[in-house]
Amino acid sequence: MSLHAYQSARSRAETPRAAEARLLSQITGELMDAQAARLSGGALIQPLHRNREMWCTFASDCAAPGNALPETLRAQIISLALFVDRFTTEVMMGREKIETLIDLNRTIMEGLRAPALVN
Repeated sequence: MSLHAYQSARSRAETPRAAEARLLSQITGELMDAQAARLSGGALIQPLHRNREMWCTFASDCAAPGNALPETLRAQIISLALFVDRFTTEVMMGREKIETLIDLNRTIMEGLRAPALVN
């Protein structure tokens, strides 16, 4: 099976929740690699940008008309995205540690991997 065929099959079988968890895992791994390598300043730009971009996408999705998530949850995700945006700048400037972003992403991943609650 070719890589393209595998990716196509996965995208058809993967739920949005699973896709979000997978993306969070990949980007959190990049942040952890940067932390382990003790990167700072400009060397952090790529992983921090990808993380910020992901959270911006989450916020945009939550603000879009027709989003099926509960309004309170959408507002919380948008608030987290705003926090990530501000905090990322602090990390880039060396005033904060990348660990906070890693911990936040891990917490969200745990929530995505938990069984969905049925109302």
